[in-house]
Amino acid sequence: MSIQVLDQNTINQIAAGEVVERPASVVKELMENAIDAGATAVTAEIREGGIGFIRITDNGCGIPKDELPLAFLRHSTSKIRSAEDLLTVSSLGFRGEALSSIAAVSQVELITKTPSALSGSRYRIEGGKEKGLEEVGAPDGTTFISRNLFFNTPARRKFLKTAATEGAHVADLVEKIALSHPEISVRLIMNGQSKLHTSGNHNLKDIIYTIYGREIAANLIPIHVEQEMVTIDGFIGKPVIARSNRNFENYFINGRYIKSSLISKAIEDGYKSFMMQHKYPFTMLHFCVEPEYIDVNVHPSKMELRFKDGETMYRVVHDAVAEALSGRELIPQAELPKQAEPANQEEPPKTTELPKRPEPPKLSGAPGQTEPRPEPFEVRRKETLGIREERKPYGNPMPSATAEKPVSLPEEKKTPVQKEMPIQMEMFDDRLLSEKARYSHRLIGQVFDTYWLVEYHENLYIIDQHAAHEKVLFEKNFASLKSREYTSQFISPPIILTLSMQEEELLKRHMNVFTDIGFEIEHFGGNEYAVRAVPDNLFSLAKKDLLLELLDGLNEDNTGTGPEAVYDRIASMSCKAAVKGNSRLSEREANELIDQLLKLDNPYACPHGRPTIISISKYEMEKKFKRIV
Repeated sequence: MSIQVLDQNTINQIAAGEVVERPASVVKELMENAIDAGATAVTAEIREGGIGFIRITDNGCGIPKDELPLAFLRHSTSKIRSAEDLLTVSSLGFRGEALSSIAAVSQVELITKTPSALSGSRYRIEGGKEKGLEEVGAPDGTTFISRNLFFNTPARRKFLKTAATEGAHVADLVEKIALSHPEISVRLIMNGQSKLHTSGNHNLKDIIYTIYGREIAANLIPIHVEQEMVTIDGFIGKPVIARSNRNFENYFINGRYIKSSLISKAIEDGYKSFMMQHKYPFTMLHFCVEPEYIDVNVHPSKMELRFKDGETMYRVVHDAVAEALSGRELIPQAELPKQAEPANQEEPPKTTELPKRPEPPKLSGAPGQTEPRPEPFEVRRKETLGIREERKPYGNPMPSATAEKPVSLPEEKKTPVQKEMPIQMEMFDDRLLSEKARYSHRLIGQVFDTYWLVEYHENLYIIDQHAAHEKVLFEKNFASLKSREYTSQFISPPIILTLSMQEEELLKRHMNVFTDIGFEIEHFGGNEYAVRAVPDNLFSLAKKDLLLELLDGLNEDNTGTGPEAVYDRIASMSCKAAVKGNSRLSEREANELIDQLLKLDNPYACPHGRPTIISISKYEMEKKFKRIV
């Protein structure tokens, strides 16, 4: 077969295939051109999902009449002048392929006017062939119309989805552009109906509210970080609005929506101890990175990029997220489900006497308890909790569960109707787990041998003893590993690990860290290694499967190459010694556990991301009892 040079039409259609995949690709390229042209308002209008009709209108600088034919040639651009400019490019578009590629596969009409021109210009091109150029009246800016996408390439057109699906892709893209540029008024019209209209008032939170709704807008944490190579601004969501996929992880670099496995991992690792496994956060972060630190010329769609110093970028993002979450009260508010009101409901008659009540149950751990019960914890568990033999009581005394009280109905007090939801406590810096608040706690007791009830102000807090103890152990062990406050315990006979090549490489990479924290591991021949000693806090957990699990975990965490990754994994393993649910704790043990939670940076989630505490407000309870309506 002889080698031939392709004709220009074929070359243009091949090039178009790299840039124009679907109608959303056209909208993306044209809206980015409008932003690069200095527009403060951009309107995108589509019909039939963008397959039949796309119109992008902006109030930017426009294109001079004599440059219109040139704008549709391949690799013609106003953004760069030489290869060196690729190292410092800051505009959204720069390849010079967008207009050429769109014109190669659709019927294009362009109306444009520069501020200095007396009139505008209208230029038509179909399938890459020029059809006309004329003078018309037009406002400043540019209107770009694309009709019948892929009209001359039916083989590609048949791979498009339905109009509804293609329209959804366009809507998602326009939302991303609105979020990436809150200073620009963005409007989307689909089949004659306005779907989105932002004000361009620079307020990112307003746009988040418009697109994602009240719940997400009400659970945002602001972020602002300034480093030498990057500035980060925006919001991250509280764990309560986590999702089961990464669709709500949004981040923009220099105004461009991108996807980066490095940034995603940094964000998710920052949330690791705050969120359950297989859940993903809401983020809306704007990165301003010096151009010399990134390479955006990686893929035609410009959705991917490379960082000059990926490790530093990972650390900056991870620390920004973790620090924003730390120190905040992140207790989920449990809202009781609403029940439908019965039809023709009559007002209940007023009761003058209460029916006779059964004897209240005895809460475990309550003072005044008459029946003896064995102490549930062994000595090791008490030492782990750091329980002191003597404790000065504080806070409100616990009521005796067996105390007899006269049964009488107090005079009814009318509660005013509350039209607003209770204000979150963190607004007043009056957190449940603070030294100041600790003296006002009222420890009520334990239910289901698992949960402890604490009354504080207008909320009932429920503490999961297992999740709370796990978090206390994790922080304690992590700190001791970092400060090397440990001793080694020898194992006889040693544990023999048979490792794969990947596991062996991981072990060698981290061997110095393992040795420093109390492991004694030596090559046993072939691909086998003998574990002869472990840190003392892992002695009861030193099993072959757990040690292999540790190496597997390090393999998943391929970004963390230093000691911190090993500490994190080992501390997580040691949490298996935590007190379980369905285990009775004494009041003294529960108080000690709460005291230790006070000392943690993030006491609100266990190492696996499960909440340690939830709350139910007095307001919600009174609604269920119909005391307020």
